[in-house]
Amino acid sequence: MIKLGLCCLVIFSIISCKSPEARRPISVKSGSFVDASIERNIQLYENEKIRFQEIMDADPEQDYLRSQNGFWYTYNIKKDSDTLPKPDFGDVVNFDYNVKTINGDMVYTNAETKPDTYIMDKQELFTGLREGLKLMKAGETATFLFPSAIAYGYYGDQNKINTNTPLICRVTIHSITEN
Repeated sequence: MIKLGLCCLVIFSIISCKSPEARRPISVKSGSFVDASIERNIQLYENEKIRFQEIMDADPEQDYLRSQNGFWYTYNIKKDSDTLPKPDFGDVVNFDYNVKTINGDMVYTNAETKPDTYIMDKQELFTGLREGLKLMKAGETATFLFPSAIAYGYYGDQNKINTNTPLICRVTIHSITEN
């Protein structure tokens, strides 16, 4: 009797070790919504890129650079000193900026944004501006052309900036306090 019980226990443990089988979906989604969304965003970005190129061509005195993060920028005031640091993680940056639409309509003036204090990568700031600050030194002023995807994107800022709005920001860094 003990042998029979032991045999049943061994057989039961072997059978129960089988891994569960994945269930197959009842219907297969085609992904057409995702494909359409991707295509729409590619077209939006291409249109913004064309408009930015027109803005850069209209201002040949400025040398616009393309960042690795997908935006364009030019220095209005540049400090050529190698001793001045660029902000790093945790550094406190005191800066002011204004925001315009791609058509040149002022959205936020320097007075509305006030001199702002920002702790690098520890506080919330829209992606483009956060990455743009990392390219600057204290005393520099730069103009940034941000595609909507790295500005306020699909949602806007829930105030004055609408959905999918590319932005032009002029930023001045007053000081950088290293952490």
